[in-house]
Amino acid sequence: MLQDALDIVDRHCALIVIDVQPDFMPGGPLACADGDAILPGLTQLLGERRFAHVVATQDWHPPRHVSFASQHAGHAPFDTLDLYGEPQTLWPDHCVQNTAGAQLHPEIDWASVDLIVRKGSDPRVDSYSAFRHNPGPEGTRPTTGLAGWLREREVETVHVCGLARDVCVLWSAEDAVAAGFRTRFLWPLTRPVTHDTDAATRQRLTRLGVEIIGA
Repeated sequence: MLQDALDIVDRHCALIVIDVQPDFMPGGPLACADGDAILPGLTQLLGERRFAHVVATQDWHPPRHVSFASQHAGHAPFDTLDLYGEPQTLWPDHCVQNTAGAQLHPEIDWASVDLIVRKGSDPRVDSYSAFRHNPGPEGTRPTTGLAGWLREREVETVHVCGLARDVCVLWSAEDAVAAGFRTRFLWPLTRPVTHDTDAATRQRLTRLGVEIIGA
């Protein structure tokens, strides 16, 4: 079981829960494969209060966000185009600010969360990672401030989970490593947009030195 694979976590560890929101669940506009399957395990993990620090991220897009396929004539969801010199996947409209689908999932008790990081609120820039936004018009990836927040609390190890495994959770793990944190990926508490990407995701994590837990 996942819980058996986790240490008794000390004050130098944090849990980062990525984008567990209704719009990413089955029936939502950007549904992850079996996304709702992570809810019981996540509920149990949060209830055990193993982590001194818990962070949740929340996709929080304004209407007419640049990543929405609806804003690009002649394009459909999951098309790719060039944006600021980088490939940009176009998504269905999702997690629009102040809509029910953008809320943190109501079946989860979020009382143990110390910080909520809202991302994707700039209409010009997509934002996958908990740590840094995607490249913008200036060619940079501005930070969300999360790395500094964790360092102020002497966090050394982060555990990442949530949605989607092959996009926002993966990018968050990559940026956690780049920021100098020991990084553990809670595989059973993630789901991808499509399971076709699972092998590539594992390979990428392994190359980065991320510890995959429970796979």
